[in-house]
Amino acid sequence: MSELKYLDTKQAATRIGLGESTLEKMRMNGLGPDFIKATSRRVLYAVTDLEAFMESRKRTSKSAAA
Repeated sequence: MSELKYLDTKQAATRIGLGESTLEKMRMNGLGPDFIKATSRRVLYAVTDLEAFMESRKRTSKSAAA
């Protein structure tokens, strides 16, 4: 079975470890991953955009580099 290319909000939130409402708020504030407005009510997220978003959130602790 091949992996889905696009996920709805609930699936996307689960994929990146957030609550659905948190992802919706991030979208409204322009802070979340890129999304596709498929219809007036349907929002989709490309798996590649979710992965890029998570990669961009990586941080290295400065306190660990001593």
